[in-house]
Amino acid sequence: MPLIRPASQADRTLWQPLFDAYAAFYNTALTDQTRDSVWNWIHDPENPFWCDLALAEEGTPLGFVQYQLMHRSLGGSMVCYLSDLFTTPEARGQGIGRALIDHVRSFTRDRGLPNVRWLTAEDNTTARALYDTYAPRTPFILYSLPTT
Repeated sequence: MPLIRPASQADRTLWQPLFDAYAAFYNTALTDQTRDSVWNWIHDPENPFWCDLALAEEGTPLGFVQYQLMHRSLGGSMVCYLSDLFTTPEARGQGIGRALIDHVRSFTRDRGLPNVRWLTAEDNTTARALYDTYAPRTPFILYSLPTT
């Protein structure tokens, strides 16, 4: 199993290629400002946003997970929102994604939060095959409305 640990300030060179590949997977162009903003969220102790890296024994990055706290008004509680999950193509099928999800579930349980939530693309069939082993998909539909 991989080593899963928080991304440290010194890990930008490990994190950024993973983050860039994740954005490319979703056909999203990143700017340096976007990368810097996300990196700063990760390391801001006042911001409940975390990033953990999955590393092979020799230190090769295999993937990452980014997650945050989110209010759930209908439950009257905080939940954990799994924002981003990515494994390198070479690491897929080796249990890295499951290990990262289970890592976030452990984080959530340790804090007494009732659940972990996330979204994925309808056509992300490889990831959905994994996600479906945890729970059935929900019937909710996401709307995203630009303000400009």
